[in-house]
Amino acid sequence: MAVVKLIADSGATKTEWCLLGNGKTKKIFTQGISPYFLDTGQICQLLEKELLPGLHTTIVNEVYYYGTGCINPKNAAIVKRALRQLFSKAKLYVTHDMMGAARALCGRKKGVASILGTGSSSCYYNGKTITHARTGLGYVLGDEGSGAYLGKKVIQYYLYDTFDEELKKRFENTFKTSYAAILENVYKKPLPNRYMAGFAVFLAQNRGHYMIENIIEDGLNDFYFVHLCKYREVWTSPVHFAGSVAYGFKDVLKVLCHQYEFEFGRVLKNPMEGLIEYHLEKDDSVKIKK
Repeated sequence: MAVVKLIADSGATKTEWCLLGNGKTKKIFTQGISPYFLDTGQICQLLEKELLPGLHTTIVNEVYYYGTGCINPKNAAIVKRALRQLFSKAKLYVTHDMMGAARALCGRKKGVASILGTGSSSCYYNGKTITHARTGLGYVLGDEGSGAYLGKKVIQYYLYDTFDEELKKRFENTFKTSYAAILENVYKKPLPNRYMAGFAVFLAQNRGHYMIENIIEDGLNDFYFVHLCKYREVWTSPVHFAGSVAYGFKDVLKVLCHQYEFEFGRVLKNPMEGLIEYHLEKDDSVKIKK
């Protein structure tokens, strides 16, 4: 009987699952799973409601979970306990989303892998494991180049009245919000990083305006300068990117790579495409334990 694998790429905003078995793939999407905000019981409830119905009666033999926050062993344990309750007989492999991005982008080759989504992070991957990484300081102190970082700049430009009249009107027509509502969502409501990242779409919708281009270029350059330049391998290995922000602004990333004299590598909107390739290879070297 063929082994059925379940792969998860979990970010702060959404989780993409892929069922691999009998030469077929099936994708399922659920809410993002952050063990910083959800405990084991809450994760179980979420997956019972949003994941299990899509699996129907399929028996999963192996689960490979790549998730945000799981670089912290305590957070990884929270997720693993939830998965154990749902997949009691499956072999489990729980690790952080940076490892998922590295395997998706680099496969089994050396390279610098970066995530630019709701948050941001990067690492150097030697073809087998991550030797060193820069995971950032989160949306309050860091996450340079991320959706939350760029979205925060959009909010600042609007609230500080920096946008010209044309962009100000476009912002108000797009979001239909107010000064008070923005501050309440940022400082009083849960998941402010997701909220701020939602404003990054305004940048994609208004490309070409010099203020918009400045926000994009400055925000992404901060990621290059603060993080990528800290890897000595960045000048000898390709630099790859994954995430919605990376995919949406890949033209700017390519220009910055040229300016910094980096080799511009692969860009994936979602790591899942590369993870499927990785886990379908016959020489899969991942070691997992029950």
